[in-house]
Amino acid sequence: MKDSRIADFHRMSVAQRIESLRERNWLDAKGARQLEEGAALIDTSRADRMIENVIGVFGLPLAVAPNFTVNGKDYVVPMVVEEASIVAGVSSIARLARSGGGFQAEANDPLLIGQLLLGGVADADKAIHVLEAEKEQLVALANRLQPNMQARGGGARSLELRKIALPGQEAVVLHLLVDTRDAMGANVVNTMCEGIAPRIEALTSGTAVLKILSNLAERSIVSANVTIPLQALSGRDPEKVRDAIVLATDFACADPQRAATHNKGIMNGIDAVAVATGNDWRSVEAGAHAWAARDGAYRSLSRWYSDAAGNLAGELVMPLRAGIVGGSLQSNPAVRIALQLANVSSAAELAQLMAAVGLAQNLAALRALVTVGIQKGHMRLHARSVAASAGAPPEHFERVVAGLIASGDVKVRRARELLAGITAGAKEDGNKVKAQVQASASGKVILLGEHAVVYDRHAVALPLKNAVTASVVERKGPSVLLFGTDEETVRMTLPHIRPQGLRGMLDLILRRLGMSGRPFEICLHSRIPQAAGLGSSAAVAVALTRAFDRAFRLGMTDEAVNGLAFDCERLAHDTPSGIDNAMATWGQPLLFRKSATPQGEILQLANVPPIVIACSGKQSLTSEMVHAVRGRRAAMRERYEALFDQIDEISVAGAKALVEEDYGQVGGLMNLCQGMLNAMGVSTPELERMADIARKNGAAGAKLTGAGGGGSIVALCPGAEEKVERALTRAGYRLVRLQG
Repeated sequence: MKDSRIADFHRMSVAQRIESLRERNWLDAKGARQLEEGAALIDTSRADRMIENVIGVFGLPLAVAPNFTVNGKDYVVPMVVEEASIVAGVSSIARLARSGGGFQAEANDPLLIGQLLLGGVADADKAIHVLEAEKEQLVALANRLQPNMQARGGGARSLELRKIALPGQEAVVLHLLVDTRDAMGANVVNTMCEGIAPRIEALTSGTAVLKILSNLAERSIVSANVTIPLQALSGRDPEKVRDAIVLATDFACADPQRAATHNKGIMNGIDAVAVATGNDWRSVEAGAHAWAARDGAYRSLSRWYSDAAGNLAGELVMPLRAGIVGGSLQSNPAVRIALQLANVSSAAELAQLMAAVGLAQNLAALRALVTVGIQKGHMRLHARSVAASAGAPPEHFERVVAGLIASGDVKVRRARELLAGITAGAKEDGNKVKAQVQASASGKVILLGEHAVVYDRHAVALPLKNAVTASVVERKGPSVLLFGTDEETVRMTLPHIRPQGLRGMLDLILRRLGMSGRPFEICLHSRIPQAAGLGSSAAVAVALTRAFDRAFRLGMTDEAVNGLAFDCERLAHDTPSGIDNAMATWGQPLLFRKSATPQGEILQLANVPPIVIACSGKQSLTSEMVHAVRGRRAAMRERYEALFDQIDEISVAGAKALVEEDYGQVGGLMNLCQGMLNAMGVSTPELERMADIARKNGAAGAKLTGAGGGGSIVALCPGAEEKVERALTRAGYRLVRLQG
C-alpha cells in the first residue's frame, strides 16, 4: 500500500517534491516530466477550443497535501488554490487524524436530478396522474437517448412528480433521477431531459419550459467523520481547545454570519480538490450552500463534539457530485496528473476524499482560531507568497521570508527592501550583510546501551538525519532568534531567549568563536521534539556551530565542532556520554564508547533498518534521569556495574547483528535491554505501554530510547512498520522519521 507520509515535504524544492512523488509511485514518469518541464499547462490554442473569446491562459498553484488516510487507504491530495495556509492546514490535520485511525467516509449512489418545469397545464393533478402511468416508458426513453451510460451500469433510474404553485398558475415539476457513474454527468442529464420533453408535452398538452439538471445533488450525499484523541490536540490544555472548537461549531449553527465563514473554510478544501481534478467547483459550491439552508436557516455543514471518551469528534454531511471521466477532464493534462495523484478508482471515492479534505480544512481553521489566532499561521505562510511576489531568488528566498517574519511587516515593499539589502551587500551598522548559508545536524535514536554509556560502556545509535537546520546572518540592532517547528515559529530577542539552556548554549558558542556582542539573526528549525530523548540539544549545538562556521568561513574541523557541542551538552546534561554530539556531528550509525575515538566505530549498514520511533509527548530532562541513576548506582555499586557490563555485551552483540541484518536477534536484545532499563527505574508505565503496543503489532523488539522518564520509544519492525505505525498513531503518539 502507498504511504502518504513524506517527511519534510514542505521544505523540499519543487523538483525534489516531484521526484519524491515519482519515487513513491504517486506519479508516473510522464506526469513527473510534464510537471518538471511546465508541460502540464494547457496552451492558448487548446484553451480557445474550451471557451470563447480566449486571450491567454491563467495559472494557479498546483500542490499536494500528504498524510491523508481515508477508509484505511493512504492518499496524497491534489489541490489547486492561491490562498496561503490551506494546503499546510489540511496536511497538518491529516497527520493529526492518523492518531485516531484517519477519516471515515461514505457516499451513496451517484444520482443527479434532472428537472423539467411543465407549465400551461389545465389541470396539474390530472397531468401528474397521466405521467405517473407513463413513468416506466419515460425512463426507458431517457435511457435510449444515452445507451453508453446504461451500458456502463448507469442511466435513468426513476421519475418523480410534484405540483408547484407559481404566480398565477399551477405547474408540474418532474425530477428525472440519473445515475451518471464516474462522469460529472451534466451533459448526460440535460440530454435526457431535453429528449423526453416532447413526449411529456404530448401526454399533457403542457409546455416544458425548463429542461436542465439541478445543482442541489441531494441524492448524492457524502459524509466524512474523524476522531482526534484528546492527547493529540496541541497545547497545555487540550480540553480547553476541544471545548472551544465545539463552541465555535455551535456558534456557526446558530448564526448565519458565522456559518458563512465557517462553511467557506470547508469549501476552501473541497473546491481546491475539485479544481485540481477538473470538476465543476461552482456546482459543488451551489449545492453545498443550498443544503446548508435546507430548513430555512443557513447553518454549519459540519459538527464538532466531544465523544463519550472525551475525544474531539467531527462529521461533515453534504451533497457532493464529482466525476473522474469525461471530455472536459481529458482536455487538460494537469487534470490527468491530479487524478493520478489522487489515486481514486471511482467518482464516489473522489467525493469521499473531497469530504475528508473539507472536514480537515474546517478543523485546521477552527484550531487556529481558538488557539494562536488565524493570522499567525496564515501570515507565516503569507510571507513566502510575498517573498515570491517580490522576486526573491532561491538563494535568498528563506532569508527574505525570515526577515519579513522578524519585522512583522509582511508586505511586498518590505520584501523588496530586504532583497535589495542582501543582493547589494549593503552595510548595516558597519558590518556587511552575508547571504544566508544553511547548516544541519542529526538527532539520534539509541537502540542499545542507554545509561551504561555514561559509565564507559558501548551503545548503538542511529542518526535522525537533518533533525535541526540553522542559518546565521549579521543584522542591525539586538540579536534575534527565530526558532521554528512544523507547527509554529517563535521570535525571540537575545536578552529574552528561552529556555535558559538554549541561551547558555548560544552564549558559549559565541564566546568560543569570538563573536560575543555582535548582532545576528539566527534561524533554527527542528523536526524533532525537545526533551524527548532524541538528541535535540546536541543537534541544535552542532547546527548552530556549523552555521557560524560556514557563514564566516572559520574552517572548523568536525572534531572541533564535536568538541564545542560536547561542552554545550555539559551545560545541559552535566555529565554527558558524548554520544549525542558525536551523532549530531557525524550523522552515521555508531557503536559508541566514551573512551574510544570521538566518533566511535561507524557501522556500515547496507540498508536503513526498519525502525519506528514514537514520542510519548511527556518531556524528560536527561540530567535528572542521569542524576537519579547515579544515586542508585552509588547505593548498589557492584550490582549496577554488573548490570552495565551486561548491557555492554548486549550492545556489542547488537551492533554485529545489525550490520548482518539479523533483525530478530537485534529485536530480542532490545527487549532484554528494556527490561534492564526498567529495573534501573528509568522506564514509565506509558513507555512500557508504547513498547507493548509495538510488540503486539509485529515489532521484533521495542524499548525506550534516550534517558527515559518520558520521551520516546524505538521499535524494530521488519515487515511490520506500517502496522506498528498505525497502532501507535491510533493510540495518540507522534512518530518521528529516521530520514528527514
